[in-house]
Amino acid sequence: MPNHRIYTISFARVYPLYVAKAEKKGRTKMEVDEIIRWLTGYTQIRVSL
Repeated sequence: MPNHRIYTISFARVYPLYVAKAEKKGRTKMEVDEIIRWLTGYTQIRVSL
């Protein structure tokens, strides 16, 4: 199976895109952080880095 682009993108590069998309849909950065922490098990400090 070929390498998909999603597997080569770092979290630091994708995170601002998630925040921007959520804000366009009327959500907040805090809500994005909550979901990311829930999905990944990251702490708030790790998400903020």
